[in-house]
Amino acid sequence: MSHRATKSGFAAEAQQKNLDKFDKNLAAEILQWIQTTTGESFNTAGDMDNFGAVLKNGMLLCKLMNTLAPSPQLQKIINGKVPTLAFKCMEVINQAVMAMESYGVPKTELFQTVDLWEAGNLTAVLTCCSAVGRKAKSKGQGGIGPKESAKNERQFTEEQLRQGQSVIGLQMGTNKGASQAGMNMGNTRHIMD
Repeated sequence: MSHRATKSGFAAEAQQKNLDKFDKNLAAEILQWIQTTTGESFNTAGDMDNFGAVLKNGMLLCKLMNTLAPSPQLQKIINGKVPTLAFKCMEVINQAVMAMESYGVPKTELFQTVDLWEAGNLTAVLTCCSAVGRKAKSKGQGGIGPKESAKNERQFTEEQLRQGQSVIGLQMGTNKGASQAGMNMGNTRHIMD
């Protein structure tokens, strides 16, 4: 799918790590959820090639986001003709990502357009779609994945804060009376006459 040269060295290792993180079962679950939510019919196999091919032009993601949070801009894209030119497809993908952000998906879980278009990091796309599913579930829209955590803000009194300053946390460690006496770093230098 990619139109770039084969990576080598550290770049190849980083790319292999990304490929290893791709979860076929989660991809299949996400595609099935998208199919159920949008009512569209497509192959829901969870392999990386199918996942990238099904979502590549961004139309399905726009339909998903328009189903979850209707938008005139997304409706215009959906009602328009399916894009075939690279820059138009990338524009559609970008609109879907912006809709995901406005839906409440954290910026850290969004993907970049080229991650999907060039299939460079489909794991990021998978993470983002999973985040959309969690957000939909938290809004009661039949999403997927675990329940999102709720904010649990705590209020401490000044006295409680002062008491906390006198405690040495275990993260800081303790030396229990140990010292560096008798320690020398490395071997001493031997000078011969």
